Amino acid sequence: MHTEFKLIIKKINNSLSPEEAIAFDQWISESPDHLAYYNKVKANYNKDLDFIDQEKAWQVVEGSLGGRAGIRYWHYAAAAAVVGIFVSILLLRGEFLPSINETSPKVLRSNIKIGSDKAVLTLSDGKELALEQEGSKTLPNASSNGKEIVYHPIPKESDFKTVSFNYLTIPRGGQFFVKLSDGTRIWLNSESKLKYPVAFAKEQPREVELVYGEAYFEVSPSSEHNGAKFKVVTGAQEVEVLGTVFNIRAYKDEMAIYTTLVEGKVTVANGRESRSLTPEKQSIVYDGLKDMELVDADVYSATSWKKGIFSFNGMPLEEIMKVLARWYDIDVIFRDPKLKNSTFNGVLRKNQNIEAILESIKTTNNMDYEINENTVIFK
Repeated sequence: MHTEFKLIIKKINNSLSPEEAIAFDQWISESPDHLAYYNKVKANYNKDLDFIDQEKAWQVVEGSLGGRAGIRYWHYAAAAAVVGIFVSILLLRGEFLPSINETSPKVLRSNIKIGSDKAVLTLSDGKELALEQEGSKTLPNASSNGKEIVYHPIPKESDFKTVSFNYLTIPRGGQFFVKLSDGTRIWLNSESKLKYPVAFAKEQPREVELVYGEAYFEVSPSSEHNGAKFKVVTGAQEVEVLGTVFNIRAYKDEMAIYTTLVEGKVTVANGRESRSLTPEKQSIVYDGLKDMELVDADVYSATSWKKGIFSFNGMPLEEIMKVLARWYDIDVIFRDPKLKNSTFNGVLRKNQNIEAILESIKTTNNMDYEINENTVIFK
């Protein structure tokens, strides 16, 4: 557990390297006990560090390194000291293995289910088809296995010029994947809707519309399509790419559109100005405002949903519950409005019951809740 504990400390302090982040994600997804342990450590971290004599800890670690603790060893040694002493504190307090069932929440009736792969496909003639797990379908120029829909590529020699559109609507409690005819791969999050052509017209820009919701794009390069650019229209903005990876979040109950660039380069325009994004940058286009804001992006948190993970980095509880409400298809009530601003840090798996997630939030923030059918009530 010693190695994992170091990863936990670095995660809390946002100092994981890319390789360590992968190792951390793998470890925390292996068992609910790992998740509970992480949340217990995080909850106690700040208050327990107050009791650590950091100078003494440094002297202990420096001695164990045989006098080699120069500048380049400082960060490792300091982390090791904190880890060792912090583990001792938890052992002495009997908290090395967390107790999950300290106080059970009041569950009157619960109909809450974990989200799954599902969508509604609207064909160009208006016909609607439900796409769900274990439900294979053969469609015009496409096929679906219930988890994804794949459109067949149009031969390059085709003189295809007319365009017919499909809509893919993801309900609350759902997610889905679509591969377009040009090879572009799109992951759609809960409560999202995408408009796209069954096949792209030759010698025309490849354009789709994220009507609302959230989508992660891996765009087929323009070099493979005679230089045809790829465009994503979303509300008050347009994103133009040559071939890259990015995430767009544009929910109806949010006042801004967030575009996060993972790799490559995109141009974001809102009708008033146009800005280029480089990797690990995010544009924010606010509804009704002229200016576009560019900020450093927390790429991991912005895109973790695609990997089956919730990553909440200091997010207010009100915003966290919006995310959970979409995935678990629930309603949320705050009897005490002050609780909306409580923040939470955590990495949680999407394939677990909501009770496990709520228990993590409850333990960290010392708040109470109850579940009544499909409603979570914070008190």
